[in-house]
Order: sequence, then C-alpha cells, then structure tokens
Amino acid sequence: MTFIIIRGPLGVGKSTVSKHLAKILNAEYISIDAVLEKLGLDKADHYEETISVGNFIRADEHVLPGVKKLLEKGKIVIFDGCFQHKAQIEHLINSLPGPYFVFTLKASLDVCIERDSKRKRSYGRDAAAAVHKVVSRFDFGTVISTGGKTVDKTVKEVLAHVRNA
Repeated sequence: MTFIIIRGPLGVGKSTVSKHLAKILNAEYISIDAVLEKLGLDKADHYEETISVGNFIRADEHVLPGVKKLLEKGKIVIFDGCFQHKAQIEHLINSLPGPYFVFTLKASLDVCIERDSKRKRSYGRDAAAAVHKVVSRFDFGTVISTGGKTVDKTVKEVLAHVRNA
C-alpha cells in the first residue's frame, strides 16, 4: 500500500495535517520526531546545527519492521517529521515497498513561530528559527504552502495529489 511523508519546519502544521489525513484515509500515523525523542536521538551534537542523519536513519530503522507489516496488510502509513536530511527521506523510500508521496509544507518563519507559541508545549523562538533554517535548505516532493490556509484547505490540497495519482 501507499506511504506518505509530510515534512517541514516546526510549527508549519505537519502533525495537524498528518493526523487529519490519517483519520480521513484510515491510515496509520507515525511521528518520526516522537520516535527520535523516545530513543534519545533528538539532540544535535554541540558542534552541529542539526540532528545527525545517522540518528534520523536509526529512527527510521526502529519503525521500518512494523511499517512493512502494515503496508503488506494494505494499510496506508503517514510519516510526520521535520526530515532535515534528504538521505533520511531517500532511506525510507528505498526501504519500503509500494507507491509513496512526499509533501514539503512551507510557511514563513514568523507564521511558524506564532503557531509554535500557541502549543501546550512550545519549543520557543530559537528552536523554531533553527529548525526552519535547516529544513528550508531543500524541498522534496510536492511543496504546499500552509501560510494563511486552514488545516482543512491544506488537507484537501494534499488529498488532491494523492487521489489524482
């Protein structure tokens, strides 16, 4: 079955969009950022500005066996994460069978900071700026702007791409 990767900076709306998609598509939702945190892989080394690609791939490897089983059973899987490295995205794509979609969600830094500030657990302006800078270095897949859009409108835009494939 199909898997979908939703990537973008902190505060862009990845989790909200991914969870709505999962509900609509009766899909399994996986937060790669939560996996990183659970495994203690969510910190950058003091000399790097981002979490290492190795840590991201270790997080992928942790979930891959379960994801393969879900896909074999015909379940759609939605990955939500910052996906700061192309190599991590390529690793998932090359490790999993079937068709896939990758969406890069974008919004201005100010929008991301504002959205983050409204969370129960805000990461703060500095974290939002750092992640925005790293994630914005490249686009992958279909780019969708979330600035000035409702969650429903963004979800409809993603679904239009998925359903038209």
